[in-house]
Formats: sequence, structure tokens, C-alpha cells
Amino acid sequence: MGGFEIINLITFPNRSFQKVRVGDLDPSAPKGKELFIDEEMIVWHPAFNQVLPISLCNDPCSPGYWKKGVEEKEFCCYDCVPCPEGKISNQNDMDDCFVCSEDHYPNKEKNRCILKMMVFLTFEEILGNCLALTAVCCFFLTSWVLGTFIKHRDTPIVKANNRSLTYTLLISLQLCFLSSLFFLSQPSKVTCLLRQPTFGITFSIAISSVLVKTITVVVAFMASKPGSQMRKWVGKRLAFCTVLSCSLFQVCICILWLSTSPPFSELDMHSELQEMILQCNEGSAFFFYCVLGYMGVLAIASFVVAFLARKLPDSFNEAKFITFSMLAFCSVWVSFFPAYLSTKGKAMVAVEVFSILSSSAALLGCIFLPKCYIIVFRPELNQREQLIKRT
Repeated sequence: MGGFEIINLITFPNRSFQKVRVGDLDPSAPKGKELFIDEEMIVWHPAFNQVLPISLCNDPCSPGYWKKGVEEKEFCCYDCVPCPEGKISNQNDMDDCFVCSEDHYPNKEKNRCILKMMVFLTFEEILGNCLALTAVCCFFLTSWVLGTFIKHRDTPIVKANNRSLTYTLLISLQLCFLSSLFFLSQPSKVTCLLRQPTFGITFSIAISSVLVKTITVVVAFMASKPGSQMRKWVGKRLAFCTVLSCSLFQVCICILWLSTSPPFSELDMHSELQEMILQCNEGSAFFFYCVLGYMGVLAIASFVVAFLARKLPDSFNEAKFITFSMLAFCSVWVSFFPAYLSTKGKAMVAVEVFSILSSSAALLGCIFLPKCYIIVFRPELNQREQLIKRT
């Protein structure tokens, strides 16, 4: 209870020493002042080299490590353990590591946090540039096909299968190619709201037009038989009403989607360790798959009707070309689902853009390029007599 005096032993070269009082330990002193040391009075032995002695079993743990106590040893003895994956320590002798904030990630040394880079699929990078260039080229190719059909609108091969439907299909394909550009721009409130509904509606118009063209082949063939009652069904009104009703159903789905759970832009902090992915959240997965499912129903119906009508006479028949186009279209979108669900971030967007471009190109190539070949390079075959002769 009396306390202690703190003595400094000052040694001399002749091995003598002197006791010098440099401080006190007084239990009766006010709290926090029980220990007093006058550091200026202390004279250290040269062997200490002016450095305070270390009262630890080991060196301090550097940043990137944390102190783990060793069982059956004093409290000052511990092991330095590297921080686990995803955590850091930025000071010496930390008792535990900590996790970086959501928008940062640990460096390799695990001693500091680095700001994540925000990424999204853009026109500037190679993948986005190639997809955008493909979309623009396909748009201009479709425009050339449309111009060719308008220029030769009075020829038999253009007139044979409802010119209005042909123009509607080509214009909707142009919009399909352009809709892919929404996916390649920076996700924002506007682009996220527009891209899926635009894609769904334009594709529904295109597939509805294909379905009606296929039905037109069947109806035209049946109406050509003597005494057939199908003549009253041949005309633009039936085709227009069918395309309009099929497209309006998709429009209604999109309106419900946008009014109940619309898509929105978000930052995905967790999919990639070193990146923040700026992406569009579809809002409602149910409506997203409803849009794709309805397109699939139209595509399967078009394929089935076209397949059954493929052997009708050639003078009326687009069914063979439509069969191949819808087979390619369905193949693309069947493979789309596993690819889409197994990717994330920019790759997921690229998969959808590729599916849009490849399926649209399948419709354009299989249905229209053979006709363009005859119109441009073999005009002698674009005669009524030639068509009748091939029947």
C-alpha cells in the first residue's frame, strides 16, 4: 500500500553503477496518475541503443494480418494470421479483419480497399461495337430489301403473298434490329423501361406477320379450288385484323408489366469482386417470361402451319422458306434460355442482343433473300408464266 519507487541503474565503464530515482508508483494518487515516470532522467545502457525494450513474445502483426491468441501461453503471445478472402486489416496488431464497403474490394495484400469500377456493355468496347455494327448493317440490308420490294411491287413474286404483309414484316424487322441498340446503351430509367417492351412488341408484330403470311398461303390455295367458300377469307382485312389482334395482346402484357412492376436500373455490387455492374432489373420476371413465352407460342404456331403447308404448289407457296426461318428462329430462342440464365452482367446482355440479331436475321435471310435473288439477278423467272409452269 505504500507504493514503489522506480529506480534507474546507471552503469559506468568501470562496472560501477549509480541508483537514480526516475518515478513513482503511488496507489493513493488520483485515478490515472498512479504511475509517474520522468523519461528525461532515464539514462539507457548503450546496449539498448536508445530503444525501449519489447515486452512481447513476437513482432507486431503487419497490415493484412490479424492477431490470433495462442492457447496455454501468455496474453501477449499470439500468431499473425492472414486475413481471410474478402477482408482486410489496415493497421498493426488488429484483433480482427473487416469487410470493405459494398463499392470497394480488397487489394492483393489485403491491407486496403480499392474502389470498384462501374461497368456495362457499351458501344466503345469490342463486343458492343461488333453487335452495334451488326445491328446497323442488318437494318440497312432490310431497308434495301424493302426498297427492292417497293420498286418491283407490281411483279408477280411480290404480289403473290400480300404486299402489305410483306412491308409490315420488313418494317418490323427494321425495328427489331434497332431495338437491340437499347441494350447497348447505358442503363438508365428510360432505356430500362423501353428496351424489353420495344423488343417484345416489334418481334410480336414480325412473328404475327409471318403467321398470317403462312395462313394466307393455305387460304389462297384452298380458295383456288372451284366452288371453294374460302374466297371470302382472302383479302387484306383478315390479314390486318389478325396481325393487329396478335400484336395488341403483347402490347397489353407490356402495359401490365410497366404499370405494376416496371424495369429499373440498378448497381449489382456482388456478382463480380472488382466491378460494379450497372444493369437493368426487369422488375417482374413473370412478365418478362410472359413476353418471351407469347412470342414462342406465335413462333411455334407459325412453324407448325408452315410445315404442314410446305408441299403446296410453288405459285402460292412461301411456306418452305417460312418453315426454315421459323426453325432457325425457334432454335435461337430455345438455346437463349440456358445461355441467359447461366451468365451475368455484360455477358447476359450480349446473349440477348445476339439472340435478337440472329433470330431477326434468320427471318430476313430465309424468307426474303431467295426472292431478292430472283428479282435482282434472275428477272426472267419473275414472270407469271414461269410461276404457273412451276405449279
